[in-house]
Amino acid sequence: MPPPPPPRARRSLYQQPPRRRRRLPSVIGAILLIAVLVIGAVAAYRVVGFLHSVANLNNPVDLIKQQVEPPAGSIAYKIKHGQRINILALGYGGRENEAPWLTDSIMAISIDPTSKRIVETSIPRDLYVRIDAWQDGRVYTEKINAAFEVPNEPGLFGKGAMKPAYQGKDGAGHLVEATVGGITGMTFDKYVAVDFKAFRQVVDALGGVQVHMDTALDDCHYPNYTNGYVNHGVPVGYRCPPGAGIHFKAGDYVVNGEQALQLARSRDATQVEQQSDFARAKRQQMIISAIKKKALSAGAITRAPQLMDALQADFKTDMDITDIKALYDFGAKLPDTAIQHFAVTDQDLAQGYPPYTAGSCGPRAAYVLCPVDKTYRMWQSIFSRVLVPPPTLNEKADVQLVNASNSLGDLQSRTTIVLRQVGFQLSDGVRHTPMTTSVIYDYSGGKYPQTASWLQDFFGAQVVPATEPTPGVRGAFVPAPGEKTEGLVVVMGSDFARRWIGQGQ
Repeated sequence: MPPPPPPRARRSLYQQPPRRRRRLPSVIGAILLIAVLVIGAVAAYRVVGFLHSVANLNNPVDLIKQQVEPPAGSIAYKIKHGQRINILALGYGGRENEAPWLTDSIMAISIDPTSKRIVETSIPRDLYVRIDAWQDGRVYTEKINAAFEVPNEPGLFGKGAMKPAYQGKDGAGHLVEATVGGITGMTFDKYVAVDFKAFRQVVDALGGVQVHMDTALDDCHYPNYTNGYVNHGVPVGYRCPPGAGIHFKAGDYVVNGEQALQLARSRDATQVEQQSDFARAKRQQMIISAIKKKALSAGAITRAPQLMDALQADFKTDMDITDIKALYDFGAKLPDTAIQHFAVTDQDLAQGYPPYTAGSCGPRAAYVLCPVDKTYRMWQSIFSRVLVPPPTLNEKADVQLVNASNSLGDLQSRTTIVLRQVGFQLSDGVRHTPMTTSVIYDYSGGKYPQTASWLQDFFGAQVVPATEPTPGVRGAFVPAPGEKTEGLVVVMGSDFARRWIGQGQ
């Protein structure tokens, strides 16, 4: 079998019958009310065509049949029975872009119907991964943003048939599900993908969305729609000349569709605080939250014709109308505080190249992100626990992480970032002299039992009752400078460090 071609340069950078009579109007009201609102201007077949295209509704009668009890395993069923749901959300360039199928945004959304919470996890597009899509056993290593491209433009990746699961209308979405699922351990129920044009048009159809910028953003290397980057000859990190690039001020204001896309895509900002993968993921999640809020507002339904036009041609999903209705009903009731945000970046679970060092997972000629743990076992351990039980978080325990390993100098900061994102309250971590075995010191007198139990399970460390050390006692444990002697202190030894980098169980 000939070896696969070398990695390609990125072409674009950038119920009961009596109840049915009561439920049916609410179903039609939530999903088909647009037919009533626009009946004078849009023919009925326009609405049915929209539902067939976007919500995979072949026969409107199917909608009525599924109201008594949704099919087992469906999103509606899982919401009703309190089972976790994972949805993959993708943003791709579309027909306007030189590389139309590369995904600039990849987000794994986990929903817990019982605690009424959602966790949105941003997966960096530059993560270098294995893409296993071919029947002949070939496996490519590529940036993860190419997974959606493979079934849509298979000729770019050599000859050979796709596996059956990755063929057809939803094949590309299912390949990204498999690729993201392989590194996170998540099993996805459904996917949704929207291109740049639809994204812009949805925001414009809603009359713009409200954003909050902590700091200004200036980027004179923003990608255009034809030639890759808009490069005005200014090195990255330098101030943009007048009239060049994109510019956003700090504060609260309304942005249109093109501006919302710019905020979501920008990655070469002049401001250091806006350059990181974490900042980019935060902006993307902010825009999505703003769209959700505006779409659920009282006046949004009057814009139904514009929203249909925006979505019908440039929106892909394997959800059906029952799934969409269930998610709408669930999400409409949630406050913004119910949504947590998690971003995989080079500050926590990944590491960036350049700077290039030995062991880089990708080609030296391209910027890629590589997992700190190449086995992804640590990733899977974290994402299986990303929905921390509310009673545990409600303890509001004072936690600090101490790096007592000798193999990963920033272990305390990486792990602190992860645990803060899943909801824990942590003080900044510190370094300590090396220890072989991790231990959790409980200075609280057992005040935080559920937090201590969660940490014990995650770190695989024993919880030891502790009191503030007595100065001058020979052989007593001596805290490191900055190490706390209150709350819960997790001293991460070499055993946990090996797990973090994929060298231990």
